[in-house]
Amino acid sequence: MVAYLIKQLTGKVGIPIVTGYVLAGVVMGISLLRIFNQSILDRFEIVNDIALAIIGFSIGSELRKDVFKKLGKSIIIIAVFESIAAFLIVFMVVWIYDPGRVYLALILGAVSSATAPAATVYVIQQYKSRGPLTSTILAVVGIDDAVALMIFVFASVIAGGILRSEHISMFSILITPLVEITLSVLLGALLGLGFTLLFRRVRYPDDLLLGCSAFLLLCLGITQQFHLSGLLAVMSFGAVVANMNPMLTNRSGKILENISPLFFAYFFIFGGAHLDISLLPRVGILGLLYLVARLLGKMGGASLGALIGKAPAMVRKYIGFALIPQVGVAVALAILVRKEFGTGLYGPDGILLSTVVINVLLFTTVFTEIIGPLLTKTALTRAGERQDHIEEELGE
Repeated sequence: MVAYLIKQLTGKVGIPIVTGYVLAGVVMGISLLRIFNQSILDRFEIVNDIALAIIGFSIGSELRKDVFKKLGKSIIIIAVFESIAAFLIVFMVVWIYDPGRVYLALILGAVSSATAPAATVYVIQQYKSRGPLTSTILAVVGIDDAVALMIFVFASVIAGGILRSEHISMFSILITPLVEITLSVLLGALLGLGFTLLFRRVRYPDDLLLGCSAFLLLCLGITQQFHLSGLLAVMSFGAVVANMNPMLTNRSGKILENISPLFFAYFFIFGGAHLDISLLPRVGILGLLYLVARLLGKMGGASLGALIGKAPAMVRKYIGFALIPQVGVAVALAILVRKEFGTGLYGPDGILLSTVVINVLLFTTVFTEIIGPLLTKTALTRAGERQDHIEEELGE
């Protein structure tokens, strides 16, 4: 009911639905009304997984050969530049602010490199956007996850070695993330091949919904069981289906679009409900520095990558505006930090590291989830890729 009311209200005010959902979550969550306490949010974690699976499939379905032929080189360059730029700028700023804790700078820098695709994908769906900028955004936020995952694993291995005062082998730094990424992509590709072969002739929507759901849930289950990247695997699944059978992808995408509003509403409301605004005094200057440095890294790195990759002028101008949200992937990485470093294995410094990282992420997410969808909407509007405007004009 809240999601329905927010949808009506945001439509009249003219702001993205995502922003309204997140704000509603903050009000209903652990910060204010506590309708959703931490116990409830933990029990509903499966809803977030399903929403991310739908998002991952949407991104993967955009990773088609024709898109890469048209925009290919620029997509990869943009994704690499914006991820690495965010990491380097946040790392340098945090290190200068607190030179005694280089491990904190490494982890916050690594987490900052991730861009959450959920908010961006939902804004694109809301405004029915199509065009070079839209395709580039979807492809970049997909590849970004792989780049961010590699940076994070490198950083966590180095940070762990510093905290334990150990020698860090180059082998462990390079091999661990490469194995995780390779296995995630291979799993998604194999499941995508199986889905395409089994369901290529299926026409009934109900049968296709059951089949697509089965493969997506199987993909999520295997990745959780073997500690792989669920988002990467589902993206690989979507990409294989899209390149093998575009018609099957189109039918599957339309079916998932029918159920996605429900799961997206839960995802963003629950995301906002996790945020505790009382943490502001504890985050303080560090959170503000992180937020500004990440914005500079994402927007500056994306624009530079688009320029070097010779992307279309519209992409060079607006791509950075769509890479701001961080709820989802970045928060998931912060939770991984808490699980790995907050157990006491790394001593008091490790526990402090996990506490600071999760607090900074939860606080800054409020701003990125409010600012990000608004900037994405602005970019799509100015690029002239919003199909809802065209449909309204044709209707008139």
